[in-house]
Amino acid sequence: MSPTVAGTAVGATLAVSALVFGFWGMLLVAVFMAIGAVLGRSAEGRLDLRGAFDALRGKRSSP
Repeated sequence: MSPTVAGTAVGATLAVSALVFGFWGMLLVAVFMAIGAVLGRSAEGRLDLRGAFDALRGKRSSP
């Protein structure tokens, strides 16, 4: 899936959720979509969660 198609799908999903659920519902849908994206990339092996958490905590990943 190209980034253009993915962006269009995300935008359409958020637009529909904003119309149906309002702002806070749309925000919740966006949070769940982000969590799903992170978990999906982690399951594919394209995201190292330990390295990401270490970077968030300020630990250096390289000497």
